[in-house]
Amino acid sequence: MTEKLVRFGVTVPEDVLAEFDRRLEQSGKRNRSDMIRQMIRAYITEGRWQEEEGQVFGTVTLMYDHHSPLISKKLTAVQHDHGGVIICTNHVHVDHDTCLECIVLRGAASRIRAFIGALGRMKGLKSLDTVVTSGL
Repeated sequence: MTEKLVRFGVTVPEDVLAEFDRRLEQSGKRNRSDMIRQMIRAYITEGRWQEEEGQVFGTVTLMYDHHSPLISKKLTAVQHDHGGVIICTNHVHVDHDTCLECIVLRGAASRIRAFIGALGRMKGLKSLDTVVTSGL
């Protein structure tokens, strides 16, 4: 089924459009419309999974100092508490002190929100980045 497309205009500063076009060329996208459609879908999806139910997919990327008191034990406990949404994890030793962990998720939006919330309450994380999509 072909989607009905709607044409609309966007006004942006000239230098912003030039930078957009430069990055567009580097990305290999065919044209501005393809990229803007992708950006709009990402923007909608970014908020939608936080408000609605249904199955979502995503990743959580964490960085932490493994010398922080009990961080590894707490991280493992949170993952076991929410194991039903975790597809897999990948643990990388960045350097002597820092670990990076990437967790791939699939499940009900409410359960993913609960897992990310539990991670966000942990002390000792250097960063917590999420990418979640409902596949819009």
